[in-house]
Amino acid sequence: MIVTKGSEHYLKKNTLGSLIWLRITRFTHQSNLLSNHFLKQFDITAAQFDVLIQISTYQPITQSQLAVKVTVSEGGISRMLTRLEQEGYIQRKQDWKTKWITLTSKGEAKIQEVFEHQLNFQTTIVNECLTKEEQKTLYMLMSKLQKNTENKIES
Repeated sequence: MIVTKGSEHYLKKNTLGSLIWLRITRFTHQSNLLSNHFLKQFDITAAQFDVLIQISTYQPITQSQLAVKVTVSEGGISRMLTRLEQEGYIQRKQDWKTKWITLTSKGEAKIQEVFEHQLNFQTTIVNECLTKEEQKTLYMLMSKLQKNTENKIES
């Protein structure tokens, strides 16, 4: 948060919950920047990787189901799916009014190529600064927060 002389009083009004939210948001942004830089060598972005992993896990999946599971906006998901389809990573099949998305063999191969590298990259970032006990606690707390937001979205 950028603080100017006139806005200093806003910092004093932050709650612990809002400060936690800011830290999570900043970490996510910074982690995505680092992942994008790392994943350039595989010619894929962190968002594309996330989308391919979600499709792989839940296929066949609709675009609206996918949009709920990933960190990309509704408009962004449409553009990304078009690009992933053009690159041959996914295919979309129309079934009445629903488009079902699945991975192609090229998409499966891309996940196979990238998955272990990205897994190791992210694990290293966490292992560099958190003990195993801290990681377990953070995982438990983040799972609890995610379930809460997931329940709010679904209701």
